[in-house]
Amino acid sequence: MIRPVLPGSTIGVLGSGQLGRMFAIAARRLGYRVHTYSPEYDTPTGQVADVEVTASYDDLDRVREFARRVDVVTFEFENVPFETAAAAAELAPVRPGGEVLSVCQNRVREKAFLRSNGFPVAEYRVARSSGELSASWHELGGLAVAKRAGFSYDGKGQARISSAEEIDEAWRSIGAQEAVLERFIPFDHEISVIVGRGVDGSIADFGILRNAHERHILDYTVCDPEHPLRAKATGMAHEIVEALGLVGVLCVEFFVEPSGGLLVNELAPRPHNSGHLTVDACVTSQFEQQLRAVCGLPLGSTRPLRPAAMANLLGDLWAEGEPDWPAACAVPEAKLHLYGKSEPRPGRKMGHITALADSAGEALARALEARGKLRVES
Repeated sequence: MIRPVLPGSTIGVLGSGQLGRMFAIAARRLGYRVHTYSPEYDTPTGQVADVEVTASYDDLDRVREFARRVDVVTFEFENVPFETAAAAAELAPVRPGGEVLSVCQNRVREKAFLRSNGFPVAEYRVARSSGELSASWHELGGLAVAKRAGFSYDGKGQARISSAEEIDEAWRSIGAQEAVLERFIPFDHEISVIVGRGVDGSIADFGILRNAHERHILDYTVCDPEHPLRAKATGMAHEIVEALGLVGVLCVEFFVEPSGGLLVNELAPRPHNSGHLTVDACVTSQFEQQLRAVCGLPLGSTRPLRPAAMANLLGDLWAEGEPDWPAACAVPEAKLHLYGKSEPRPGRKMGHITALADSAGEALARALEARGKLRVES
């Protein structure tokens, strides 16, 4: 029997972005203290944490000192070095464990894990040189997407290849490093399933979240409880989290093929952008669920309170000056969430708007209306 980490204890978070910020807010509401560790200062997480430690992930002595002062360690993003997780684990429980991070932070290992466990993925090859990329592209026989194996997200480190003449440039654009080349999938749409798994093996999911992207960045998400593939997708997500042995929260992204087939696109062993609407729309948010899981508490109910949708706010909205916050806040049942980032850049996630309504379609219309009102007319 693993003893739970009770309220009043201290949670250590490796990483300091907006996911850690929302996790810290959920933790503090339940009476926990939060320490965050990252190379940056005055971060979204650090602004709301009790302690912000600024140090390199490679400084393993500082990592050990950080872990010594907390009761359990978790992550707000998966690109923390395995050695960092291992050093922290010498002094505190680390959930999810470093082995899970090792699988999910590298596309080659992630694809191999999924395929070896019988989960459907797009046909792919591994390339470690321009020559291997060329051979792989010819084997796949046409349009394909090269994705850098590590540190690739929101379309960064990816290149579409439609002809042999594009291969060398694609290799350079992804940093001339190990990559996965996937056969291009003309999918109908993308969905995600967010699953929490506790220390005791209990599992709870948030159903189907239907996603739309612009420039490879999530644009909006809508709860879709009537999705025809709900049982199949959530069942597969449960199997994946069990196969990983993960304790915490996992997001499984799926491509839905025109034929109705499902392909696993990516795994994220932490809360996910598509689940931000759970803060306002569900009995238990994805962030509270992560907290409950890593602390050994019973998982919370994921029951939706209202139909909901979420629209991302990118730095592009600041192009003409400060967005019109009062106008957005005037939209009924729209909730504004900002991440405390001081520098708005094009494509940078600065916040989001969640809207509630009597139907998913109406919620999406409200979220998009509120976002549209943010633009300042020049």
